[in-house]
Amino acid sequence: MSLRYVVRKRVFGFDKTKAEKFVAESRTLGLIDFKELCEEVTKVGLVPSGAVKFVLDALIDTLKLNINKGFSVQLGDFGCFRPGINAKSQDKLEDVTTSTIRRRKIIFSPGTVFQDMLRNASLTRMVGEVAVSGGTTPDPDEGGEGDLGDNPLG
Repeated sequence: MSLRYVVRKRVFGFDKTKAEKFVAESRTLGLIDFKELCEEVTKVGLVPSGAVKFVLDALIDTLKLNINKGFSVQLGDFGCFRPGINAKSQDKLEDVTTSTIRRRKIIFSPGTVFQDMLRNASLTRMVGEVAVSGGTTPDPDEGGEGDLGDNPLG
């Protein structure tokens, strides 16, 4: 597996100089939609596509149900889904209220299958839509939690 990235110029407003710096941004090759994913699972797992769709829909419904209750949901070596928030910091304890919560989110922490995949992935720099050879391997100590964004599942 190779993680693809492009280099972009960014203006950082952390100081008064509005420093321009360069940063790597990940790029994917596109999006596999739900229907296509079900078709691929059907081919690999030799299970009828209707059964695959039914099980994945049931999994999503069960994740939603349990995360809405406030539970984290561990899916074996796949990873763990848990509810989370982003909130504004306050100077005083009494100033922290529900109005300081900016965003609700679902956090996905990859399990060993994906951690191992990422640890062993090479990196390929893209120029436009063309890969430049000579990617490097990532530092195995780097990593972190995924964030599925503003998808509160409920």
